[in-house]
Amino acid sequence: MLMYKDFYRLRERPFSKTPDPRFLYLSKGHREALARLQYVIEEREMALLTGEIGCGKTTLSRALMDSMGDECRFCFIVNPRLSSLEFLRSIARSLLSTPPAEEKESLLNQIADALFMYHNEGVCPVVIIDEAQLIPDGEVFNEIRLLTNYQLDDRNLLSVILMGQPELRSMLASPVFEPLRQRITMHYHLSPLEMDDILEYLDYRLEVAGGAAGLFSPDAVQRIYELSGGVPRKINHLATNAILEGYGRDAAMIDGAIIDSVATELLL
Repeated sequence: MLMYKDFYRLRERPFSKTPDPRFLYLSKGHREALARLQYVIEEREMALLTGEIGCGKTTLSRALMDSMGDECRFCFIVNPRLSSLEFLRSIARSLLSTPPAEEKESLLNQIADALFMYHNEGVCPVVIIDEAQLIPDGEVFNEIRLLTNYQLDDRNLLSVILMGQPELRSMLASPVFEPLRQRITMHYHLSPLEMDDILEYLDYRLEVAGGAAGLFSPDAVQRIYELSGGVPRKINHLATNAILEGYGRDAAMIDGAIIDSVATELLL
């Protein structure tokens, strides 16, 4: 592994699967999504962000957290397969320095006290729920709605961001969720990268990793776009395997033939 880094003069892996915000390439769509989410937090509102698997929603949320700095307290729920009580305990655990209560009424009081404390300190609590389409219980969605009832006369005391795959929109289209939908002030769907973005995406990540732009030839970029559909996670998978294949061939540049070779191995 280290040898391929030396060969291509890389300090670290440029196409890792981890959601490192340093590697977030801000396409037009990602830049707009980030700006909208920042606005939602500043206004203490609720947002819905959807996108296909691997489009960069989680990485974008990490970049959002970095961009807001100490003025926010983030509660990030990565596994929303929770009961309503477990959901509230997860939020309380993120907001409190003491263990969350066992009973719902005490939990709600703890959360309310914490929200007012953060307000007095000038800090905005932000609840981010990833993979929200996996929420199994309608009561959890109801608790999410009720979180927005914590407010002063002129603003909410926290911001809530729901993130998920496109089916989340279909779920929330049900009439039963009309009260929740009315609380969502920002809807945004994160689309895959366009063809024109692919080369810049590859070069950006290579440069962040300490390498040089231009490693992928134009025909390689074309094949990556065709095989990945512009989905960043698929691009990363192809690019990682292409670099390993290129190293094995002593190739100074990754061309379309190398992409086709790894695509066959990956059954793409």
